[in-house]
Parts: sequence; structure tokens; C-alpha cells
Amino acid sequence: MSEIVETSSGRVRGAREAGVFAFKGIPYAQPPRRFEPPEDVQPWTGVRDAVAFGAQAWQVNFPFFDPAFDADPNWDEARLFHRGAITNPVPNSEDCLTLNVWTPQASGKRPVMVWMHGGGFTAGSGSWNWWNGQHLARQQDVVVVTLNHRLNIFGFLSAPQHGVAPNVGMQDIVVALRWVQENIEAFGGDAGNVTIFGQSGGGMKVSTLMAMPSARGLFHKAIVQSGPFLRAIPQARAQAAASNAMEFLGINPDQLSEVPAADLLRAFVASNEGAPGVARQFGPVADGEILPRDPFDPEAPADSASIPLLIGATSEEITSLIGWRDPSIFSIAEGELNQRVAEFCGVDATAAARVIEAYRGADPSASPSRLFARIASDRRFGYMSIVEAERHAVRGPTWSYRLTYQSPLIGARLGAPHNLDLPLLFCPDDAPGMFAGTDHHQLAAFMQAAWAQFARTGNPGWQSFDTTTRATMMLDRECHMVKDPGRAERLAQGTLPSPP
Repeated sequence: MSEIVETSSGRVRGAREAGVFAFKGIPYAQPPRRFEPPEDVQPWTGVRDAVAFGAQAWQVNFPFFDPAFDADPNWDEARLFHRGAITNPVPNSEDCLTLNVWTPQASGKRPVMVWMHGGGFTAGSGSWNWWNGQHLARQQDVVVVTLNHRLNIFGFLSAPQHGVAPNVGMQDIVVALRWVQENIEAFGGDAGNVTIFGQSGGGMKVSTLMAMPSARGLFHKAIVQSGPFLRAIPQARAQAAASNAMEFLGINPDQLSEVPAADLLRAFVASNEGAPGVARQFGPVADGEILPRDPFDPEAPADSASIPLLIGATSEEITSLIGWRDPSIFSIAEGELNQRVAEFCGVDATAAARVIEAYRGADPSASPSRLFARIASDRRFGYMSIVEAERHAVRGPTWSYRLTYQSPLIGARLGAPHNLDLPLLFCPDDAPGMFAGTDHHQLAAFMQAAWAQFARTGNPGWQSFDTTTRATMMLDRECHMVKDPGRAERLAQGTLPSPP
């Protein structure tokens, strides 16, 4: 069964899939000119088939697809989950500005949930099966949208002195949100009730959009999952990476448009510090115009004060992020814990000992490996999510959560790892994921209903967060509210200098 919908640019034909209508690969902008802002898509005649995903942005392999991941048989279960992220591979292309819509019916007025994919501004695609919108749209009667935009050096090269437009990857997203405003009612969505939500790098995109004047009025609620983003990439760091990329290529800046895309990608890898999935040089920069300021530093953006924000993280984020390439984090001896914490947090032994004492006091039976995982995870995700919640709560409605469900995967070594929320939100109960058995089904149903209720009403169904009560929903086999969970650990993290 197919469905034809009239958009502002022309008619598109979608297909019935798993009880919903899916429209894939719809262009929301013209094929972009390299390093220039996106332009509105030009109309077409006739009916355009929207039954296949569009090309993804140029990118390197996501870290979980590194050959080293395949070499360790201990990660067989995790490989099943992460390989399952891409069931229909698509080519890399600079012509990537497309989006996908899943809707129960192309009529009515449902809440709209626009997903920002993860990948740290450097990788990912709206077509990855991790966030296929079928299940959420069908189960919760919402319209789900995913999108592609320019990434890494193509989307975030910082070279204003050479006429390169700033933050074009974020400008792509704004144009996609404008397309949603203009067209989503034809797909059964409510243009006056749009929620942007994302995880990891996608959560960072949501945080950034909240500080962008051009995005004002294009969304009405925001969800940040394991993606706090207080400060943009420092301009000096971003421009140094741009200079290094041009030096690697051996070209003058005015030759950038002539460089083959694959060579530009190699220049990105050569000039980006750290792992490919980490936005340390190529990401949003506070350019004074497109992004006038750091997203949530020193305070929340006033322009988004009225936007309800739901924000949280998992309790052991880093186990799945670095454990596959450094399995030693699962067998840390007591005598090396202090050094590990000091190195990860960039502090001296005294400061590390103070933090370890706070975490051990909260859970005396935790192993050194589990203590390290929690400290490191809070350093990057958990504590920063609390800070972002605090700053937004001063201005507007805020809700907090903490995902603590302990995955049985890899002999239960992962705890509640980064990406755990993805199958809970998007996957049917029988889909392979971070689980064994059926004890996660109740949690998945709770989260899907809460996220949809937040999109529908601006309230997920629990007490809001403020800096006095710090009410937080603990998401586990049994979900429950806690006031100021992990207080001692939060205060200990607050004594550390901000991450670079």
C-alpha cells in the first residue's frame, strides 16, 4: 500500500511499513554547495518516490565499526547490536540533505518528534536502524522525523577568514526544521507541537539549537539524551584544525572547492584530535552570528526559556565508548584506580582520591572498574547533564532522568552504557539490543510512553526538576523518583575543573 502526500515542493509517494506509512529520502534543501549555507529545495513535477533512504553525509566509519571491534570475540553480542544499526547501507555523498517521516496516517494532528542522530558531529545518518521511527510512531501515535546533514569537515570547517560559512551543518538542521513547519501537517503532524530530541552528538545538536536565533519558533520542546553541550568548540581550536587540514592537503584555501571529497575526509581524520566520533575540533563554534554564544555557558539561553527540557544520562556511559578498544577498564586493580581517575579527569592524585571517596561512600561494594566507569561517565555526561538542567531550570520548565538499568550484555560488565537508551526507545521487544531475556520490556514501555507524553504535553509524567529538590526519575526495571540522587558524587564532581 502506498500513500501520496503534497508538500510545498511537490508530491511524494511513501509506502506502508510495519503498520505505519514511511516516507524516505525527501529532499529538504538543494544539493549543497560546499561550505556554503543550505538553500531551499526547488519544486519538482509529478510524483517523487520516497521509498528509499537518501545518501548519508561523507564520514569515516563510526568507532564501533572499527576492525579492532571485530577482533575481540568477547564483544560478539555487542557487535550484533551495533552492526544492526545499519541494515540498509547508503553511499556517502555531499548531496545528503534529505529527511525521513514515519506517520500512523497522513491525516490528523499528532505530536511531531524530530530526531537528531548521534555521532559527535562527525558521523551518523537518519537512516540508521538504531533510530528507525516505525515502532515509536506506531506504538505512541506520533509522527517521527529523522534527517541527514553535513558532518565533520564538510559541516563544521572553521575558516571565516577564507569565506567559509560558519556552522553549515547546524544551518542544514534549521532548514530541515523549517521544512517540518511548512509540510508536516500534510503527514498528519502538528506543526505547532514539534519536539526535537537526540542522543549523544544528537543531544549536543539539540542543546546547540536552543541557543540559535534562526531556530527560534521551529520547535516547542527539547530532549537531550547523554548529550550535554555547555560550551561550543573554541574558535582557536577549530581554526587551528582548519589550518592543519589545509596543510595536510597542501593547498591554498581558495582551492577547497576543487578537492575530492575523499581527500577532504582524510584531511579531517588527520587534523581531528582524538577518536573520529568525538567532536573536539569539528563541531559548532560560537561565531557570533549563527551561534552567537556558548549553548549553556555561563547560563541557559534566554531565547529558549519557555522550551520544556527533558535531560539525562546513563550511569556507565563510557563502558561501551572505550571498553571495546581498552578492555583493561573492566579489570582495574585497586592500586591503579587513583591513577586512572586522575588521568581521565586531568587532575592530581589528591583530587582523584577525593572523588573516589565520594563514589565509594555511595556504593561500598562497587569494584574499582565500576567506580572508574561511574566517575568517568559522570565527568563527561552525567554531571554535565545536571549542570545543563540546573541552568535551564532557572529560566524554564525542566525534567531530569537517570538511566541505571544494568545490561546483561558482555557478562554484565557494561552496566548502563552509552547507547542503551536507543533500543529502549526505538526497538520492538524482540529486536536484538543491549539485552538478554525480557526484564527490560516494562522499562522500554515506560520510556516510550514518557517521551511521547512529553512530546504531547511538555510533561513526561513525573515531578519537574529544580535546584532545590533536584527531583529525578530513575529509569530501571522499576522506575521511581529520587530527590537529588548521587548528591555526594555531584558535589565531588563539582570540585573538578571543567573538561577541556
